[in-house]
Amino acid sequence: MSRSTNAKILLVEAERVLADLTAFRLELLGYDLTVVSEGAQARDYLRRSPIDLMIVDTKLPEGDGIEWLTELRLEFKADDFPVMMFSLDPSLESVRRAILAGAQDYLITPFDPTVLEEKVQNLLMLGVTA
Repeated sequence: MSRSTNAKILLVEAERVLADLTAFRLELLGYDLTVVSEGAQARDYLRRSPIDLMIVDTKLPEGDGIEWLTELRLEFKADDFPVMMFSLDPSLESVRRAILAGAQDYLITPFDPTVLEEKVQNLLMLGVTA
């Protein structure tokens, strides 16, 4: 089922096990993946390299990933790339905050790999039409 998509995905995930599992799955599907553990690293990367999708956790070493995304969206608009949030928090309030911050999707962790694949494909199609 592996395919070469050449889509560039930036994963911002401090939890090493979750980062490794996500990277393994997405690379197996043929995506070009870069993994960073902090928001500052992600911002630096985004200033140097265009991406097709960013996945970011709601918990970052520097604090709330949703607040970080709100600040990031001042520099990089939704038209630049779609964002999916990872979170342990299934609450509607957390989902609402993420969408208002500029995320297009939300995935509760731990996740089913097929759900991750579907959401990534949908977001990449969204990015193509945006």
